[in-house]
Amino acid sequence: GGMTRRDLLASFPDVAEIPFSSERQWMATAHRVPARPDVVRVFAKGAPGRLIERCTHEFVSGARRPLDDAGRARWLARNEELAARGLRVLALASLEAPAPWPAREDAVRGLSFLGLVGITDPPAPGVLETIGLLRQAGVRTVMITGDQRRTAEALAQQLGLSAPGDEVLDGRALAALDDQQLAARLDRTAVFNRVSPLDKLRIVEALQARGEIVAMLGDGVNDAAALKKADIGVAMGGRGTDVAKDAADLILADDRFATIGAAVEEGRVIFENVRKFVFYLFSCNVAEILVMLGAVVIGLPQPLLPTQILWLNLLTDTFPALALAVEPGDTDVMARPPRDPGQALLSTAFVKSTAFYAVLMATITLVAYVVTLREDASRAGTVAFVTLALAQALHLGNARSVSDVLAWRRAAANRWALAAVAFVIGMQVLAVHNSWLAQALRLVPLTPFEWGLATAAAVVPAFVGQALKLRRRH
Repeated sequence: GGMTRRDLLASFPDVAEIPFSSERQWMATAHRVPARPDVVRVFAKGAPGRLIERCTHEFVSGARRPLDDAGRARWLARNEELAARGLRVLALASLEAPAPWPAREDAVRGLSFLGLVGITDPPAPGVLETIGLLRQAGVRTVMITGDQRRTAEALAQQLGLSAPGDEVLDGRALAALDDQQLAARLDRTAVFNRVSPLDKLRIVEALQARGEIVAMLGDGVNDAAALKKADIGVAMGGRGTDVAKDAADLILADDRFATIGAAVEEGRVIFENVRKFVFYLFSCNVAEILVMLGAVVIGLPQPLLPTQILWLNLLTDTFPALALAVEPGDTDVMARPPRDPGQALLSTAFVKSTAFYAVLMATITLVAYVVTLREDASRAGTVAFVTLALAQALHLGNARSVSDVLAWRRAAANRWALAAVAFVIGMQVLAVHNSWLAQALRLVPLTPFEWGLATAAAVVPAFVGQALKLRRRH
């Protein structure tokens, strides 16, 4: 309309204000009228249901006329129509009062209704997709909004938050529920509207009481208590208030809801890589122990010397394990259910898998050792050393993914892993055929047959592991 707030305030200076609060759901400002110093003009805006009930008149074509119950019903119905389209609706009203005007709630009576404003505020790009991604990952999204019911319902439908049979619970209805009744309705309530700061806190506490891990996303002062109570309070870094940021555990720098989905995925990938790292090191180190113990049980000379074990721990284990830290996540990482927070890192399945591969690597190492032991103990020890080193390097493929990594695109997804395997194989060749390293590690040069034997044996754990994963995938 060509009007600016600065110019209007210059013509009608503000003299008092009743600020907005989530409880009253409206605000009002009083302005001096230069031509009439004995009166002030009060302007109010807020939730249509709360403001229209304070109106006794309405302006129609510039004329002020009484507003009866039928008129209020007509405007409330119009409000419902706008809200059903997903618009955020504000009611506007005004009154003239004698100066000085007391800035009290009870002084905002006898308003003249001016009209409704429908504001479109579509969901930000990526919100719909992120909610779907989180749902696929077993993470439920609940919307807590100050909007009226019809607006909240329309937005929830646009975002795919509401399913058939889901409820929308407003602040007044929520306040009438005790904790048990609220807990009973949480499963079928995806949207809470017109809620107070205390209501937000109750919702978080009710979800936590059910054993849920709750992340609360907020930006205002009214969100502070819920942000503090949530397991993970996330504040908006751009439009968030300082109070919200201080109460939160994390601050979202870009204010994008999609970043929440990315963070969940990254967190899952990091946790899985920690498991892969531990699994790889445990299985390799237990294999070394089993090789030594197995030789003692069978009554054979020790196949590995302390310096050789040190070499394996420093080179063969370390570099492939470090490569797992940058392993990209599996394609289905966001299709898995959430992990039980009480589940131990070393679960029963984890221990069984570790033991299986450790026994397998130890067995093929001892077999290669026994096959060549008839000729020369030093040569047999070198074969065992090379076999175990190559088996551990190739075992990295089993640790990289819960699925197989046979496809080149999947195998090459982590170039550091391929480089680590190549480095280990190259160092093993160098250790055997470099006179200085061979003397330090007490190794002897191997014949092509012995290299073939060691390589064939070392491939077995990798082959078995990938075959089992391929079978599980199909």
